[in-house]
Amino acid sequence: MDTILLPYGKGQAALEVEDGHLAGVLRSGIHEYTPPKSAEELVRDSLEHPVGSPRLRELAVGRRKITVIASDHTRPVPSRVIMPQMLAEIREGNPDAEITILVATGLHRSTTLAELAAKFGDDIVARERIVVHDCDDASSLVCLGKLPSGGNLVVNRLAAEADLLVAEGFIEPHFFAGFSGGRKSVLPGIASRETVMYNHNSGFIASPKARTGLLEGNPIHEDMLFAARAAKLAFIVNVVIDASHQPIFSVAGDCAEAHRVGREFLESKCSVAAVPADIAVSTNGGYPLDQNIYQSVKGMTAAEATVKQGGVIVMFAEAADGHGGESLYRTFRDEPDLGRMMRTFLARRPEDTIVDQWEAQILARVLLKARVVFVSSCDDSLIRDMHMIPAHSPAEAMEIARSLVGRTDYTVTVVPDGVSVIVKA
Repeated sequence: MDTILLPYGKGQAALEVEDGHLAGVLRSGIHEYTPPKSAEELVRDSLEHPVGSPRLRELAVGRRKITVIASDHTRPVPSRVIMPQMLAEIREGNPDAEITILVATGLHRSTTLAELAAKFGDDIVARERIVVHDCDDASSLVCLGKLPSGGNLVVNRLAAEADLLVAEGFIEPHFFAGFSGGRKSVLPGIASRETVMYNHNSGFIASPKARTGLLEGNPIHEDMLFAARAAKLAFIVNVVIDASHQPIFSVAGDCAEAHRVGREFLESKCSVAAVPADIAVSTNGGYPLDQNIYQSVKGMTAAEATVKQGGVIVMFAEAADGHGGESLYRTFRDEPDLGRMMRTFLARRPEDTIVDQWEAQILARVLLKARVVFVSSCDDSLIRDMHMIPAHSPAEAMEIARSLVGRTDYTVTVVPDGVSVIVKA
C-alpha cells in the first residue's frame, strides 16, 4: 500500500493507494528549495539589480506623484518585506515624492483597516497615504482607450494620472492567466468591473492557451500586458513564495522582463510532466486556499491536466465556508445539463459576462472531462447540487472512484498540491 499525505484544511489527509496502481506523484519542488539569503536580502538585491530597467530610485527623480500598487487581503504577498524597501528606494531618489499606496482589490470587497495593518504593519498604515481601489466607483476611474480584444480599458485614476506607477506582487501558477504577478497588478488589480468582466469572457476562457503556465497566445494575458503598458506600469517588485508565504526569490524591474525572469525561476521548480491515469487526485494546498469550492477549482485543473478522458478526479478541499460564490452555486444547481450550460457560456457576448462565469465555465469544463469525487466537510446536498459526488474520507473517496472506473487495472496519479504545480502534457 502506498500512503501519501495530502494538505487538507489546517491538517493532512492520508491517501492510501493499493500496490501496483500508483502511476505517479506530481510534486512541486518549490517547497523544498532553500534560498541563499534572507527574505529582506533577496528583495534588496533585486532592487539593486533590476531587470530591463534603471533602479527605482533613478526612476523616482523628478516624479512628484508616485503610485505604488499593492496586492489586497486575498493574496499572500509578503508586503511587510517588500513595501518598506520600495518606499525607501523611492525616497532615496526623491525625498519630496507624494506617494500613494493603491490597494489592488480587483473585483474583491474592500480591504479593512485591520487587514491593511496585518498586511503592511501599523507603521506604514499610520504614515502613508493608502487608498483601496473600488472597481465600481466611477468617479475614481478613467478610460485609457480600448484593449486589443475590443473591451474598454478603464483603470483607477490614481494609477493613470501618476507621474510614476510601480507595483509589488508575487508570481505563482495561474489557472487561466498562466501566471500571477507582473501585469496583473493593473488588470484585474486596479481596473473597473466592466474591464475585468470583459477580459474574463467565455471565448478567452475557452482558449486552449488560457491555461496554467501558458502566456504565448494566451488572450487573457495579452489584454493584461497591454493594460499594464497603457497605464505606464514602469517598475515591479515580484517575489516567489514558499508554503509559509516567505519569499524564496525576488525580481525587480521592467513589468514584462522582470516577470519573465521570475516565471523562469518558478517553472524550473514546479513544472511536472503529466502522467495520464484513470484516477487523478488533487488538493488546493490546504488552508487558507481550500476554504471553499470556488477556490478549489484551481486545484482541480491540475488533476484535469493528467486525468484520462472519462476518468475520475478525487479533489480534497475542506471547504469549511461552503461554495464560496452564490452565482457559481446557482449556476450548477439550476442547470442539470453541463453541455447546455457550456453552450450558454460560449454564446454569451464578452460585454455580457456575469459574475463568476469564468469559474463556473472552468468547473464545467473539468466535469465534462471527468467525474469529480469531492472530499470536504460540506453537506452532501451542496456537493451534489454542483454536479459532484460527495465523500468525507480518503478511503470513501477512493472506493467511489474505483467503482466509477469499473476496472481492476485502474491507475492513479496524485498531485499533492494542485495550486503549486504546472502540469504539462
